[in-house]
Amino acid sequence: MKAFLILEDGTVFEGKSVGAQKEVISEIVFNTSMTGYLEVLTDPSYAGQAVTMTYPLIGNYGIAYDDMESRKGWPDGFITREISRLPSNFRCEDTLQKFLEDQDIPGIYGIDTRALTKILREKGTMNGMITTNENYNLDEILPKLKEYNVTGVVQKVSRSQKESFKPGDLGSEKTETSFKVAVIDVGTKNNIIRCLLNRGCEVDVYPCDFKAEDVIAAKPDGIMITNGPGDPAECVEIIEEIRKLSESGIPIFAICLGHQLMALAHGFKTYKMKYGHRGANHPVMDLHTRRVYISSQNHGYVVDGGSLDDTKAKPWFINVNDKTIEGLEYIGKPVKTVQFHPEANAGPKDSEVLFEEFIKMMGGNQ
Repeated sequence: MKAFLILEDGTVFEGKSVGAQKEVISEIVFNTSMTGYLEVLTDPSYAGQAVTMTYPLIGNYGIAYDDMESRKGWPDGFITREISRLPSNFRCEDTLQKFLEDQDIPGIYGIDTRALTKILREKGTMNGMITTNENYNLDEILPKLKEYNVTGVVQKVSRSQKESFKPGDLGSEKTETSFKVAVIDVGTKNNIIRCLLNRGCEVDVYPCDFKAEDVIAAKPDGIMITNGPGDPAECVEIIEEIRKLSESGIPIFAICLGHQLMALAHGFKTYKMKYGHRGANHPVMDLHTRRVYISSQNHGYVVDGGSLDDTKAKPWFINVNDKTIEGLEYIGKPVKTVQFHPEANAGPKDSEVLFEEFIKMMGGNQ
């Protein structure tokens, strides 16, 4: 069946339909990873977006459900050049096509994803529609595309109630418990929890409508604030609760959206990037050691370096390519944050050492 991708600038790509047979309007973004399409599809940070994979052949190793990063698929749509019809992998349990159908995610393949990515890089991230309607009317569609905004996605992806995990859960190593960590779920990936469990942490995961008083009253040794989707400035109530957590004296480590929310809680600003950072090969530099890590990233917003107050925080990491802020250390507080994903799955493991940094913040490895 024919399918069409219509961008808000009027550009139309014709391809073939895959996955769910439905029409969606979404923000169109691109990811440069060569592997990890299942992790992309189950990353809550993609809620409200349709993902273009720049690598031309996707689906060649099929689907292994143990690799899912959350309970379901989150993107509004999936866009590829070619989808492998016959996956080959000893762990393969399903095809990508079947996964998209089961997860009610519409897809389009057979389009020139290189041309699409060039448009998004030159003009910036824009909204688009995936449809199988051959009689589409651009005059009716384009105003709808320009009106679309990604809203309410943190509440959509966060769990509804507190959950607890111990070492050995989620396929982690069974180790002796050393610390108790509260994880604030604003779109968490399973591997964030697993990385903590592997280091002997007992983990309590709180939904995004948490109250700081409840978290503090549980007396965790540390607090982790996770990745997530959408515009961080929209999360007004969450930001206020995070501000309270930052005043508690409990060590805090935050990732991606959590990094942005912590910055906003301290009066700094964020802004939407032209086309964001999404992929598994982004170089970031530790400003203390000058060491460069290759990182996995997925974000469309960034902390505005010009809004920083050096009496409150200082840059910890920067992006080697565009010099944007990739990490902050807060002055006089046991609080550190990074924009990239040290728990990357799939992706480089360079920066997973930052979980050891969090363990040290809680008093470990002494």
